[in-house]
Amino acid sequence: MTWLEALLLGVVQGLTEFLPVSSSGHLELGRALLGGPVEQGLPFTIAVHGATVLAVVSVFWGDIRRLARGLLARGPNPEKTYVLKLLLSMIPMLLVGLFLREEVERFFTGNLKAVGIFFFVTAAFLAAAHFRRPRDRDISYGDALLMGAAQAVAVLPGISRSGAVISSGMLAGARRDELARFAFLMSVAPIAGANLIEAAGGGFAEATLAAGPLAVGFLAAFLTGFVACRVMIALVRRGRLVGFSLYCAAAGVFSFVLS
Repeated sequence: MTWLEALLLGVVQGLTEFLPVSSSGHLELGRALLGGPVEQGLPFTIAVHGATVLAVVSVFWGDIRRLARGLLARGPNPEKTYVLKLLLSMIPMLLVGLFLREEVERFFTGNLKAVGIFFFVTAAFLAAAHFRRPRDRDISYGDALLMGAAQAVAVLPGISRSGAVISSGMLAGARRDELARFAFLMSVAPIAGANLIEAAGGGFAEATLAAGPLAVGFLAAFLTGFVACRVMIALVRRGRLVGFSLYCAAAGVFSFVLS
C-alpha cells in the first residue's frame, strides 16, 4: 500500500465511521478498487478505527471528564449509572472478541459478495428506524444491551456500526438527542481494546504494511473523523437517516457488481 492509497483509505474511514454507511465496508471496496493485498486489511482497519476513536474522545472530552469525576465521587449519581450502561453495552463486543475473532477475520479478505449482503442489512436497519415514531425516553439498561448487540454484529464489513447502534436505539424508543452521544462513547473502549490486542499480539509488526502508510492513514482518519462526528450528531437529532439507507442499498449493488 502506497502513502497516497493509505491517505485515501484514511479519509474514507474518517468520513464513513460516523456516517451510517459502514467504514469497514468502504475500506474493503477501496482496497478492491486500489488492488491492495488483502493480508494488509485487518491491521490497517484496526489502526484507522483507532484514529476515529481518538476523534470521539476529542469531540466528547467534556462528557468524558464529567463521567470520570462522577465515578470518583462518593455515593450514587447519574454519571455512575451512565457508565454502568456503557459497560453493559460492551459485553456483546467482548464476547465476539474472545470467541469469534478468527471467524470475523475471514470476512476481511476481499469477499465483496458478503460485503454487499451486509450493506443491504445496514440499509434495512436505517429504513426500519426511519419509520419508527420518535419517543422521548431515556436509554435503559435493556437499550444499552440491545445497542451493544448491534455494535457486535457491526464488526462485519458492510454493517455500519453507527447505523446499527443508532437504529436499534431508535427502534427501542430512546431519545434521539441522546443516542448519538451514547453510541459514540460506547465505541471507545472496544475499538481501543482491539488496537491494544493487535499491538500486543504483534499483528502490526507482522503485517506487510509499512509504518509510514499506516501513520498517514491514521492521521487522515482522525482529522476527517473529527468533522464527520460533529455532522452525524446533528443528523441524528433531526432524524435524517433515510437517505443513507438508499446509499447503503446502492453500495450493496455496487459490491455485487465489483465482485
